Amino acid sequence: MTSDLIARLTEASGNRWGLVTTAQAEGAGISRKQMSRLASLGVVVRVAQGVYRMAPACDPRLEGLVARWLMLTAPVEPTTATGAPSVVTAGESAALLHGIGTIRSGNYEFIVPERRRTRLSSVVLRADALTPGEVTVVDRIPTLTVERTIADLVTTRTPLAWVDRMLREAVRQKKLLSTDKFAQYLAPQASEHGLPLGDGRALAKLLFQRAGVITIPPKNSAGKAFSRV
Repeated sequence: MTSDLIARLTEASGNRWGLVTTAQAEGAGISRKQMSRLASLGVVVRVAQGVYRMAPACDPRLEGLVARWLMLTAPVEPTTATGAPSVVTAGESAALLHGIGTIRSGNYEFIVPERRRTRLSSVVLRADALTPGEVTVVDRIPTLTVERTIADLVTTRTPLAWVDRMLREAVRQKKLLSTDKFAQYLAPQASEHGLPLGDGRALAKLLFQRAGVITIPPKNSAGKAFSRV
């Protein structure tokens, strides 16, 4: 009987990180009481409210993030009117997924299309109308692109010393691919840094200089012209 339940759970989760929600389990005909029994037997491990791990398949550093993303996506449409995903990882959480930073605040950040409340612990939701071009998929989770992630960190007033480190790491790993896009996303913040209104390229240049990235690639560059001090 237990092996049958595990097989059904695995199918219900789609083998996604070894995590399954109670909603997915119920969709497979497995009650919450049965899930609790499986947890008491050590067959599954409860990692968050309504989320269980069937196997140590998920990177422990990402488990809390993935669990909360699963819980947030359960009751919503998969995409917005613009075609972007409805729940997108942002800020330091996006930096963690991209492998260019860590979560300093202890909170998991997500962007949703409109104001939404949640009782989930350690979750911050921000409303924004994203376009598909601002989103990529990392480990099967919709995430702001690297360019949009770093601009998002600037927008949310993350200490620039942290932004410096993430930008250096993004350049080192060759993950920041478009300086045009980066400048575009930074443009609304330029005046807050003493630069001409809307001058995203000037702010990008300032951030590159702070991070020790001294060569600014020409427009339409694929990120190959970066150099570091």
